[in-house]
Amino acid sequence: MRVMAQVAMVMNLDKCIGCHTCSVTCKQTWTNREGTEYVWFNNVETKPGIGYPKHYEDQERWKGGWQLDKHGRLKLRSGSRGKRLLGLFANPDLPSIDDYYEPITYDYDALINAPAGPHTPVIRPKSALTGEDTAITWGANWEDDLGGAAEHAGGDPNLAAMPRHAADKVKFEFERTFMFHLPRICEHCLNPACVSACPSGAMYKREEDGIVLVDQNRCRGWRMCVTACPYKKVYVNHKTGKAEKCTFCFPRIEAGQPTVCAETCVGRLRYIGLVLYDADAVTAAASVPDPQDLLEAQRSVFLDPSDVAVTRAALDAGIPQDWIDAARRSPVYDLITRYRVALPLHPEYRTVPMVWYIPPLSPVLDAVSEVDGDNSDPDEVFHAIRELRIPMEYLASLFAAGDTEVVAGVLMKLSAMRGYMRARTLDGAVADDLLTATGMSGVDIESLYRLLAIAKYDERYVIPAAHRETAAELESLGTGCSLDVDGGPGMSGDNGRVLLPLSVIPHGDGDKP
Repeated sequence: MRVMAQVAMVMNLDKCIGCHTCSVTCKQTWTNREGTEYVWFNNVETKPGIGYPKHYEDQERWKGGWQLDKHGRLKLRSGSRGKRLLGLFANPDLPSIDDYYEPITYDYDALINAPAGPHTPVIRPKSALTGEDTAITWGANWEDDLGGAAEHAGGDPNLAAMPRHAADKVKFEFERTFMFHLPRICEHCLNPACVSACPSGAMYKREEDGIVLVDQNRCRGWRMCVTACPYKKVYVNHKTGKAEKCTFCFPRIEAGQPTVCAETCVGRLRYIGLVLYDADAVTAAASVPDPQDLLEAQRSVFLDPSDVAVTRAALDAGIPQDWIDAARRSPVYDLITRYRVALPLHPEYRTVPMVWYIPPLSPVLDAVSEVDGDNSDPDEVFHAIRELRIPMEYLASLFAAGDTEVVAGVLMKLSAMRGYMRARTLDGAVADDLLTATGMSGVDIESLYRLLAIAKYDERYVIPAAHRETAAELESLGTGCSLDVDGGPGMSGDNGRVLLPLSVIPHGDGDKP
């Protein structure tokens, strides 16, 4: 057992209202520079939809993530090391600017200084890349609130993965369809395909907290990381020609503060905490043959921070005591492992993502009432879960490699929590039938309710500060994170980097590091 620490995030999708505040604040903090106009480290997608960039979930097309070879070993979908080297100058598996969107600007001076006349002056959008007039035909939130669903959502790769009878139930008339919002950032995976695919070693995973970053001094712009990332959360700065990605706001994390997207989230749906995991178990967990077994395999990688043996091994590995204490209070560990209501986004990509989601629970009581059911009967409520407007198969395609039973179990727990707390609030009754149906105790349900519904700031964000012993190191770190460095904040110098040993990250073609 080799204990390591990882900063992770959980998002409760029931609380996301699609306001894009997280995207705007992230944009203003990290990607408001020339060359990053089209770059969104954080974006909020409306599902169903084809996402940003277009169809990023279609790995048959983009060759992202990992797959198993005929011997059951992990290999990159983008090919062996030799194949990637041969394709350095001609990589066809890259989204084009049309799959993102052509960034635009306006000639504001022509508008402001227009002479007086009988008509309101008008200016055309101009491409930020070429300076020529252009048409606006796509954007990062083009499908926002189903705005483009009627035309585009039928191409959602998750619908193609659903059984035909389930996909046929999905309607795209605005008044009949379902929707929910899916905020996305880099997953900072335990088994990151982008790191393994990078020919120059510029992509690296920090040993101390697991955050994946880009060393701009080593990046040569080969763009293999863009292909390898199945979530398409690595971008290329078109001014510098180098890769950039979400940094998990590591300067804030090191100071014990949450990321900007979490800090400014209107719905308070994000949770950040520390998890301890067994680095020696990551490759085996990502290599299980059946994709539907990946969820449990990935959960098995996480270690119980309250276990005496784990604590001893963590201390021996150099993890500070206050970090171990933070892991014991981690809301992320509780939601993933203790309550088991958080699920990874596309576990079948085998990257072992570290941003997990609590799937959205449609209006269950409305579904029960529509069939004249009893809202207080758990059997009828649980039956209604399978008839919700958001098809179970669709959520399973996103969060459970198609296993509907996993998603149904999570939604039943969430529904039981609501019913149990409603009974407690109205008449003080203890709904024993709900406890029996979910296998949770009353204490567990009330603790889960507190965490999901009324948790305070310091309960949602349990982030231990980094251990920096000298002022010189802190000063160097601050220089690397300045906003005026060409290439972007946190994108220059070493940034206090500590490289994750190559033995932790499997190579795409089975080569020894």
